[in-house]
Amino acid sequence: MELLKNTVDQIMAGLSAKKTGSADAGPEQWLKKALTKKELGHIKVKYFNKGILGLSVDSSAWLYALSLKKEELLSKLKKENPKLKNIILRIGEI
Repeated sequence: MELLKNTVDQIMAGLSAKKTGSADAGPEQWLKKALTKKELGHIKVKYFNKGILGLSVDSSAWLYALSLKKEELLSKLKKENPKLKNIILRIGEI
């Protein structure tokens, strides 16, 4: 029984290491590096598919503000993941 516990612990530790590793970082991690905390509070990742990152923004004011920074944001995020092609911003639930 102890062997089973050790095996499960090793598997869980391996999964935790993968989640925190920068090689497998997801769009949320990329955004944390590219945006301020204030900006992060107003957006949510909806999808990342075929190089397109879909973000939901909580208001039209933030949609406008982030649209002005879209090219700068895209270039910062491409450094994190070169497969990224475009960002789509839409008003929606956060």
